[in-house]
Amino acid sequence: MTTALKHAPESAKTATFRKIPNLRWWITGLLFFSTVINYMDRQNLSILARTIQDDLHITDLQYSYVVQAFLLAYTLSYLVAGRLTDYLGTRVSMACFVVWWAIADMSTSLSRGLLSLGFFRFLLGVGEPGNYTAAPKAVSEWFPPKERGLVIGIYTAGATLGATLAPPLIAFLGSRFHWRAVFLFTGSLGLLWVIPWLWLYRRPEEHPRLTEEEKRLLASDSTSTADASDAMPPEGRWRYILTRRETWLLMIGRMITDPVWYFYLFWFPKYLSDARHLTLPQVGRIAWIVYLAADLGCILGGYFSGLLIKRGFTPVRSRLWVMGIAAVLLPLSPLINSAPTPLMAVCIAGIAAFAHLTWQISLSTLVVDLYPKPVVGTVFGLVAAGSGFGGMVSTNLVGRAVTYWSYAPVFVVMGFLHPVAYLMITCLRKREPRS
Repeated sequence: MTTALKHAPESAKTATFRKIPNLRWWITGLLFFSTVINYMDRQNLSILARTIQDDLHITDLQYSYVVQAFLLAYTLSYLVAGRLTDYLGTRVSMACFVVWWAIADMSTSLSRGLLSLGFFRFLLGVGEPGNYTAAPKAVSEWFPPKERGLVIGIYTAGATLGATLAPPLIAFLGSRFHWRAVFLFTGSLGLLWVIPWLWLYRRPEEHPRLTEEEKRLLASDSTSTADASDAMPPEGRWRYILTRRETWLLMIGRMITDPVWYFYLFWFPKYLSDARHLTLPQVGRIAWIVYLAADLGCILGGYFSGLLIKRGFTPVRSRLWVMGIAAVLLPLSPLINSAPTPLMAVCIAGIAAFAHLTWQISLSTLVVDLYPKPVVGTVFGLVAAGSGFGGMVSTNLVGRAVTYWSYAPVFVVMGFLHPVAYLMITCLRKREPRS
């Protein structure tokens, strides 16, 4: 009887934790939905821009300042978010980031003018980068190189799905309720997401629900893959990161090319309203095509690079091949403004968005391929800070171009950013990691 009592708690504890087959793919699902929510929370402003501008008496140039406030916070926060992710760990840091940005998005409903709107979007920008430092760290902890591109593609597709759902959903809500209610709705989704995340996520070596089969798979990969090291670089975190050429190449690459995506997020719905003279319901009916195409770019870009690895390509070479294909498609961008119909313009924009997201997935996966796990979050934060800086500068230039000229020069410039960046980033071929 004594023996039975002694072992009862352990048996009960063991029975509590039911094993979950393919746990890493459930984690992928959570990362996917966090990114859906992340992009709905930032996209709601651009969809409702004309309504909010009219209500709060904000000009197009002032609107660009609001977007800049978000991007300034977004850029600066990346410099801290990556280090916080590595310090706090994936589970805790992701929960903190999501709660912060959810509350900031809901607070946007309290805006009374330009300053308050800019302030609340600044707070949103402080929290949102954490999704993109914690998610790749989760990928480095749970996935081998051949699966990383696909997984990053899947959760990044959450961003484009959020952007796809946003135009019709937010247009529907905005046309039936006050625009302030829309921010309360989208912000609350993040608070709900945190509950399953805290319940499910742990590092593989700490997870009580990991099956023995998946544990062996991850252990086998960690012992056979050079870049899966858990060791901190001997020269120290910052010296190791800042003295590597790849860090600067990837940062500048994001800075040059990500303004294309920021344009589609913050300005393209306005382009359809202002230049193509579509109503809010009409924008909602066709703008989703661009973001659906971006979804496909996320998935197919990650899948194709993984396929190349299975055929003998090194991880870095496979990512660069996919980026080269994307760079060839982006020069179609100038055709958007001259397309004879709004639908044709949206379809060409969809090709550009497809190519850009294919590019972005491959570039993001390079960070996980090239750096050891303990510094992935920090490196990704630095690289993504280049993205935010490029977006912050470009959105002001777009605002000035739209105010004083037209959208035409914007589409022309966007056609040449990726080819220029590709010529620069191909320098990575000279220094590929062992794999």
